[in-house]
Amino acid sequence: MFRKLMEQFDRAMGRGVIDDEFYEELEDALIQADTAYPVVTDILADLRRQIRDEKITDPESIKARLQQAISDRFGQKKAVGLDVNDEGPTLWVFVGVNGVGKTTTIAKVAAMLKRKGFSVLLAAGDTFRAAAIDQLDTWAQRVGCEIVKNQPGSDSGAVIFDAVQAAKARKIDFVLADTAGRQHSKEQLMSELAKIRRIAEKSLERAPDEVLLVLDANTGQNAINQAEAFLRTAQVTGLVLTKLDGTARGGALIGVYDKFNVPIKLIGVGEKLEDLKDFKPDQFAAQLFS
Repeated sequence: MFRKLMEQFDRAMGRGVIDDEFYEELEDALIQADTAYPVVTDILADLRRQIRDEKITDPESIKARLQQAISDRFGQKKAVGLDVNDEGPTLWVFVGVNGVGKTTTIAKVAAMLKRKGFSVLLAAGDTFRAAAIDQLDTWAQRVGCEIVKNQPGSDSGAVIFDAVQAAKARKIDFVLADTAGRQHSKEQLMSELAKIRRIAEKSLERAPDEVLLVLDANTGQNAINQAEAFLRTAQVTGLVLTKLDGTARGGALIGVYDKFNVPIKLIGVGEKLEDLKDFKPDQFAAQLFS
């Protein structure tokens, strides 16, 4: 996601001079990658200090310091697994605005669990869009798992309640619940999500095991704004970053963990069902520039 930044770094180094113009070019490149300006300032301040203190002149060494400064901003030092309840069923609720790949992510998670031998039930909690119910139903058939759904416009909390009860009765291991991504107003949407959480707690007799906020990496800084709105209401426990295979705006993801203190748990790296991976910070950082 920072390949273009590295290309611009090489061009800037091609002049053979480490001066203000060099740092201005890097600043422009980081901003074009949708990195927040305060983060850009911090990265370049670190780079300036290291170059000055260590008297670095070798381009490859400078590039390595820049890459490390960027990688360090991802903050999360270790992989964080998804919470599973030993007594079952485990409930993972997925939240996020329409279009970020939420329903597809649910299907990928279901397929991942099925490959591991678990039983899965999908809850079509986005009752505000008939297309969302139909899409999840299609995925359930494709993946080979059960689904609980109702008519468009029905109570979404009731759907999730019924799904948990069905999972208990049928001894199903996992319930993956979809939720609405858009309503007439943001306040209405957030109120609905808070209600869904309360109903889920009543059905489970505990809090949902995960509330996963799905963010599209291609939306840049807008993803950060979305996260702020959902984190205030939905009590998010983890982030899922989708469409990382196509983004050139990865700068917006720098410091996500540091800003919100909510771990990144899964990343989507393609359109296939198997293209969902556990987030491994060290591996991710190493591949940022390839």
